[in-house]
Amino acid sequence: MAEKANGGTSGAAGRAPSADQPDMVRNVVLVGHSGSGKTTLVEALLAATGTIPRTGRVEDGTTISDFDEVEVRQQRSVNLALAPLTYNGIKINLLDTPGYADFVGDLRAGLRAADAALFVVAATDGVDGLTRQIWDECASVGMPRAVVITKIDHQRADFDEVLTACQNAFGEGVAPLYLPVGGDALVGLLSQRVFDYSGGERTEREPDADQVELIEMYRGSLIEGIIQESEDESLMDRYLEGEEIDTKVLIDDLEKAVARASFHPVLVSAPGVGMPELLEVITQGFPCPPEHRLPEVTTIDGKNVKVCRCDPDGPLVAEVVKTTSDPYVGRISLVRVFSGTLRPDMTVHVSGHVPQHEHDVDERVGALSSPLGKTQRPVGKCVAGDVVAVAKLGHAETGDTLSEKDNPLVMEPWQMPEPLLPVAIRAKSKADEDKLSQALNRLVAEDPTLRLENNAETRQLVLWCMGEAHADVLLDRLSRRHGVEVEKIDLRVPLRETFGGKAQGMGRNVKQTGGHGQYAICHLEIEPLPSGSGFEFVDKIVGGVVPRQFIPSVEKGVRSQMERGVVAGYPMVDIRVTLYDGKAHSVDSSDMAFQIAGGLALREAAAKVPALLLEPVDEVSVLVDDDYVGNVMSDLSSRRGRVLGTEPVGVGRTLVRAEVPELEITRYAIDLRSMSHGTGTFTRAFLRYEPLPSHLAGKVATPAD
Repeated sequence: MAEKANGGTSGAAGRAPSADQPDMVRNVVLVGHSGSGKTTLVEALLAATGTIPRTGRVEDGTTISDFDEVEVRQQRSVNLALAPLTYNGIKINLLDTPGYADFVGDLRAGLRAADAALFVVAATDGVDGLTRQIWDECASVGMPRAVVITKIDHQRADFDEVLTACQNAFGEGVAPLYLPVGGDALVGLLSQRVFDYSGGERTEREPDADQVELIEMYRGSLIEGIIQESEDESLMDRYLEGEEIDTKVLIDDLEKAVARASFHPVLVSAPGVGMPELLEVITQGFPCPPEHRLPEVTTIDGKNVKVCRCDPDGPLVAEVVKTTSDPYVGRISLVRVFSGTLRPDMTVHVSGHVPQHEHDVDERVGALSSPLGKTQRPVGKCVAGDVVAVAKLGHAETGDTLSEKDNPLVMEPWQMPEPLLPVAIRAKSKADEDKLSQALNRLVAEDPTLRLENNAETRQLVLWCMGEAHADVLLDRLSRRHGVEVEKIDLRVPLRETFGGKAQGMGRNVKQTGGHGQYAICHLEIEPLPSGSGFEFVDKIVGGVVPRQFIPSVEKGVRSQMERGVVAGYPMVDIRVTLYDGKAHSVDSSDMAFQIAGGLALREAAAKVPALLLEPVDEVSVLVDDDYVGNVMSDLSSRRGRVLGTEPVGVGRTLVRAEVPELEITRYAIDLRSMSHGTGTFTRAFLRYEPLPSHLAGKVATPAD
């Protein structure tokens, strides 16, 4: 690693990095909370390799990663961004991810495309809940990880404190390779040398007396950690007997342990400091794509297929990990090639596996390019293991599989969180309404964490989002990218109506004014049923007072009126309707006349007894750190919820189960994040309907509002 490196870099500004073999590629995702310095670190690595100027900015002044119109205004990453560079002949694809929880979909896309992860932690802030969760997810699939502590030059930086926080949060195998010495030098614990950047270039020297003491404080535990992961079982005995283990042996064992995700080195960075050390860890310690497990692959009809792992000459299997729309270029797909080789102008099969977007279509690949900020630099091909931007795949959406047109395949989808914040919107004008559907379909194609619902009951268009920031970005894109203006409106929860007691009603539909008229009279008795019973229709007609052919007409009219409601316009449920009397006319009675009479009878009966509004109740499961369990349970109770119980999940986490009215959890995604400091997640599923308290009934909007 950097302990044996001379700090040499290679790269060329303006020329796209390329790779001919999978073992010459490293795909690395950067993970960390918002403001931890991921984008700044990406720019520093690009500058250190000569890929961009030392200023870290492209010509228009935007950052190399944050060039989206929303990112420029808000000064934060909201998209997955690819930044390729070359170091010592190896192509490194840096995948910069958003640090804000609302954009976890892009974070998971970065994890899918990567073979290793850099966890970026600011020396001023420590580790947040989302970062800990992603670390655990990476551990569960064996993804190699390293930690980079940034902002060590900040006046509030405390390296020892943040190192301890990382070790406590991430667990065993986390140990520093370098220690900061002031703001512009590092001391290597294995080489016992100081790497000084104070003159603008990296120089090497012997440590002074204070630095020797610092090395001795940390070096022993680092060596012991490396030896514990060594395949040479004699190393530990030799070390304990006092033998000085050769540095090259330690570095070789360290690289193997990092690649198999059993050891996680901690590095440090500051402006102009630590880039060669980090680049060596990436190129020497992180695995190449052939060492990464290929996701499951099947035919489009579900049969398992064995695909040679990361073979440029194998069958094409690639995945769209991110889709964006450029107003000038059109749709651009960020694609990770897992097998085969992707070339411009070839025809591929596009397979979609998301339930609401299943599709299979052949499509011609447009130009391939390597992004540098807004600039797309042309490349001639993309081999297995590499990541590339593909233009004009008009039907491909995020998560789709690209394969050979004569051998269509589908890759196992990656896990995406369920959007749980509903936001109701409406177009501001008729012109906006005409364009809204197409614009929303484009957003859904780009963002798998967005779910679109056209609620027939409430007659509302609802965007299911990850959080408020996610919703704001989507509405901003509708306006600025697609020219569609919308406004948020109050969300309506679909309620139900039922009878509060037994009642009778008569429906009289008699119109005889000459010619063919209408004649239908029916008498109904309505009584409430237990929750979840639905609807029962009972025929008690005797003597043919209502002809047999018109009895189904009465039921049809009752059902139609039930769908429209009788009090607040919500569907009526859980009632038994008994037809016990009526009258008919030999000429003027008809199917429609008795349908109308049935509806009138139901309405008359409803006016005689209290009609109840029923609200939907969800089963809610909240997974949260133990520290916040009490807060979560108290909050659920305050939302008229019933806490059913708790159970431990893993170490330091608890699952809280409760039943909560939907009216009370429309904004729970936001509230839980705040209450749990970002550590809480939840799921919800419809359970049943229950009576809405009378003091709330008057506050609920009707579908016609």
